[in-house]
Amino acid sequence: MMKVAVNEPDLRGNEKKYLAECVDTGWISSEGPFEERFEHEMARVCGRKHGIAVSNGSVALDAALQALALPEGAEVIMPAFTIISCASAVLRAGCVPVLVDCDRTWNMDVGQIESKITSDTRAIMAVHIYGLSSDMQAVTRIAQKHGLRIIEDAAEAIGQKSHGRPCGSWGDVSCFSFYPNKHVTTGEGGMILCDDDNLAGRCRSLRNLCFVPEQRFFHRELGYNFRMSNLQAALGVAQLEKLDATVRKKRRMGEKYQELLGGVTGLELPLRKTEYAENIYWVFGLVLGDEIPIDAREFSRRLGDAGVGTRPFFWPMHEQPVLLEKGLFRGERYSESERIARRGFYIPSGVALTDEQMEYAAGQVKSVLENI
Repeated sequence: MMKVAVNEPDLRGNEKKYLAECVDTGWISSEGPFEERFEHEMARVCGRKHGIAVSNGSVALDAALQALALPEGAEVIMPAFTIISCASAVLRAGCVPVLVDCDRTWNMDVGQIESKITSDTRAIMAVHIYGLSSDMQAVTRIAQKHGLRIIEDAAEAIGQKSHGRPCGSWGDVSCFSFYPNKHVTTGEGGMILCDDDNLAGRCRSLRNLCFVPEQRFFHRELGYNFRMSNLQAALGVAQLEKLDATVRKKRRMGEKYQELLGGVTGLELPLRKTEYAENIYWVFGLVLGDEIPIDAREFSRRLGDAGVGTRPFFWPMHEQPVLLEKGLFRGERYSESERIARRGFYIPSGVALTDEQMEYAAGQVKSVLENI
């Protein structure tokens, strides 16, 4: 039986060389030369003015929202189908998350956004899900019409575009994650991108305990230690050097899975493209048809028994116990988010995956279906 991990990063570029340079020079903490280089290169890739490296993608959202200084109780429209970091950041900023269901792209249904706007709405959080970007042109049009800020969560869309523009270039603030399963990894790490000098300054201050420039260890407000180390940034620089090749490989992998699993009864595959984007296949998700008598959890268990790693889809925000206990989303239903959460999972999708491993994984998916 072959063992196929759900993700394995590719560290065969300049990663060791740059890490050794950090050790040789003694620059292992924050504020090293690789941090500045990584920030500059990420900003360049996305066509932004400022990059602010932080310790992970979740705190990137925290710092970005707090830097926007939205009023207490402001409503932020966001997807029901996403990771809880998005809702957590909204709540920690003193704001109220307002949910929108997903559509066939698995992203927020932009056609539902305007129906959620009230006099308390101040921002839209657009999240690119699983490799197919959100319709950022439509989101931007709505935001401009209603005078709203945009927080763009591009954690899963490094190297992706929407309407020909890089993901990460659209929001007032845009946030990235560099977790090991991302197209660019630093082990843990994140980045905030923006064009506004004041916003960038606020994010930099918040990530570094809000030291005042004229007197170290003197504070007028409370900040955080959200810093990224020079070691992590060195990995990021090496990873960015391979980004174009990584994107090409991930698209080829996605197409191979489409060929291997296309036409299989009972499986909903990712969309190859929309009118505004081609899928970058950050992960290759599968959604079981209603006719399949087991759910995603049981299907994944059976694949695991055959050596194939999987991960479940996100669980919707309106069904999260911790949020319901706070009095949020009671009685709300988002049918598409509920459906794909229960019926969806993704199969091995890491950059280091071989054709042989993909063929084995796809073969085991078919085998499980045939033996239900």
